[in-house]
Amino acid sequence: MPRHADWTDHLYRSLTNEEDARVCKAISDDACREVPGNFLRQLGAQTFTGLGDRLANPKTTLAWLLQAMGAPGLFLALIVPLREAGSLLPQLFIAGYLRQLAVRKWVWVVGSALQAVAVAGYALVAWTLEGTIAGLAIVGLVALFSLARGLCSIASKDVLGKTIPKTRRGQLSGWKSSLSGVMAMGAGAMLLLTGGADGSLHLYTLWLLVAAALWLIASIIYSTIAEFPGETSGGGNAWTHARQRLRLLVDDRPFRDFVTVRALAIGSGLSAPFVVSLAHGELGGGGWWLGVFIIVDGFASMVSAPIWGRLADRSSRTVLRTAMGVTATLLAITIGLTFIELSAVVAQVVYPALFFALGIAHSGVRLGRKTYLVDMAEGDQRTDYVAVSNSVIGVLLLVAGTITGALSLLSLPLALAVFAICALTGMLLGHRLPEVSA
Repeated sequence: MPRHADWTDHLYRSLTNEEDARVCKAISDDACREVPGNFLRQLGAQTFTGLGDRLANPKTTLAWLLQAMGAPGLFLALIVPLREAGSLLPQLFIAGYLRQLAVRKWVWVVGSALQAVAVAGYALVAWTLEGTIAGLAIVGLVALFSLARGLCSIASKDVLGKTIPKTRRGQLSGWKSSLSGVMAMGAGAMLLLTGGADGSLHLYTLWLLVAAALWLIASIIYSTIAEFPGETSGGGNAWTHARQRLRLLVDDRPFRDFVTVRALAIGSGLSAPFVVSLAHGELGGGGWWLGVFIIVDGFASMVSAPIWGRLADRSSRTVLRTAMGVTATLLAITIGLTFIELSAVVAQVVYPALFFALGIAHSGVRLGRKTYLVDMAEGDQRTDYVAVSNSVIGVLLLVAGTITGALSLLSLPLALAVFAICALTGMLLGHRLPEVSA
């Protein structure tokens, strides 16, 4: 066996705590032989994109950037729902095309390259534009980024299901989140040390160019995955395919229950901008505090994602329900804070700590639902599940973002209460989900 194979086998076994690197469930014999290398390639590619996501995050970096460029507040309200929903809505139609491809990694490669173009565009806007024009340009680039992200989302789950054993998928996602979190902490520390009180557009431009380079590197790594040809049945007209796949919500109760629970969990991510808004009002909006929150977010993923991932391989249902319960509790605490006048010193501790805890809960929700969705289906059915669930969630994100955004103008605690109640309801309904991890 070549020396590099020995090295990848050893590292794979170390990361997964696996005595036998060839223990495979729900993948072909050919794919089984390539598991160690494919595990590390996907880990590397997704770690780079995970770090890029943190460096160009609309909840933190883009929000700070729009304020620095003097863009109207309307654009701040648009970027988060647009980024999330835009990547999910088209997937029902993309799936019909994807099912015709025997090898699907190239869809991810193209999507990652397009995301690099969009993020480089953010940097160009930061360097050359300001005000309303800058806001419009950023929103347009967010839309491009979001569509490209959708390509990666649907392709990655299919490639993951074809190349990684059933009991190792959660750990791959967990290690990805952890490693990208570690690197994000380092990047955040650099911003903290160099950002100053007010930050600099030149600094943010460099920050975004680095993020764009990360997506390009990831696309190169992902292209080397050893993916064997798979099923290609069920392709055809996108509209016909979309209508047929939507029947899953009527005919497939376990899948319908999963989509319901996932929909109730969206507050774990959408509530973050409200917490950042509260912190912004209490702590100020300079580059120093942006660095702090990026570090906190990265640290939350670093310490929690490997644990969530290992637990998800045992029971992704339990992980999802637990993380939703934690989310509901933390949002209730946040609501309570809005009625308490905190001293400056206490606020400087409480808000980063709260953001850290919410980051842990959100990591659990993401890993739980992703692992559950990949494990509950095989072959082309997985592609349909991913496409339908993501498209439905995309619609709900736009609706939820609009409603809670309007509610926040009246009462921020009321908007947070909606998310808390939804998370609690989802935790309770989660008992209806069948176990799929074993």
